[in-house]
Amino acid sequence: MPSPRRLDRALQLASAAAAAAALLLLLGLAAFLLRESAPALREVGLVRLVGDRGWHPTRGAFGMAPLVAASGAVALGALTLALPLALAVAFVRLAYAPPRLAALLRALLQLLAAVPSVVLGFFGLVTVVPLLLAIEPPGASLLAGMVVLALMVLPTLALLIEGALAGLPSGERAAAAALGLARTTVLLHLALPRARGAIGAALLVALGRALGETMAVVLVTGNVVQWPSALLAPVRTLTANLALELPYASGLHRSALFVAGLLLLGATAALLLIASRCGARERWRGAREESARA
Repeated sequence: MPSPRRLDRALQLASAAAAAAALLLLLGLAAFLLRESAPALREVGLVRLVGDRGWHPTRGAFGMAPLVAASGAVALGALTLALPLALAVAFVRLAYAPPRLAALLRALLQLLAAVPSVVLGFFGLVTVVPLLLAIEPPGASLLAGMVVLALMVLPTLALLIEGALAGLPSGERAAAAALGLARTTVLLHLALPRARGAIGAALLVALGRALGETMAVVLVTGNVVQWPSALLAPVRTLTANLALELPYASGLHRSALFVAGLLLLGATAALLLIASRCGARERWRGAREESARA
C-alpha cells in the first residue's frame, strides 16, 4: 500500500496537471478567437466595430455598442433584482430558520441552480413575458431578461453570501453571545461589514455568469438590436447575437461575431480574476486578524 507521502505527492502532481490542462485550454480558446477575429480587426478596425451606427452586417455596419450596452444592462439589472433576495435568503437561513427549514431552503436553492437555462427561459416566455405584455407590448424586453437572469444567478449569489456571512470568527461570535446580542444584530453589524469584500466577489462571479447566458436571454428579450432605452423595450445581447447569426454568417460578418466572443471571454476572465483577488484579500485579512488575536 502506498505511503501517505506518496499519495500526497501523486495528488499534488495530478492537481498541477489538471490546472495546467485548464490553462492550456483557456489559452487555446483565446488563440482560436483571436485568429478568427483577425480579419474583422484588420479590415474593419476596432473603432468601427464599436462606433458604427448600429449592427447592420449586410450594409457593412458592425457597431457592437448597442449589443454591449444591452448585455451590461441585462446583467446589472439581474444582479440588482437578485441581491436583495439573496441577502434575505441568507439572513433567514442563518438567523431565523429552524434546521429543517434551513436545509429545505438550501435544497431548493441547489435545485434551482441545477435547472437548465433553457427551462428558465421557457418559464420566462410563458409567464413573465405575458405579464409584461399586459402592461406594454411586446412583453419580451430588457426587464424580462433581468427577471429570468435574476432567477438564474440567485442560487449562486445566495449560497456565496451565506458562506461569507457565516465566516465570522468564533471569538467574535462568542463575545456577541456573551453580550446577549440578537442574531440579526450580529449579522447586520458584525458579519455584514466584515463580509463586504466576499460579497463583492460573489457579485462579480454572478455578473460573469449573467453576461455569459444565452438561451434564456434569446427567448425573453425580443432580440431587437437597439440601445436599452427603457425597461419594457426589446433588446439583443452579445450572446444572443452570436447564437442567432453565427450559423449563417460568413466573411467579415462571421469574423465580427468572433470579436464579440473575444470581448465576452475577456470580460468574464477579468471579472473572475478580480473576484479571486478580492476573495484572496479577504482570506488574508481574516488570517491576519486571527493571528493578531492569538
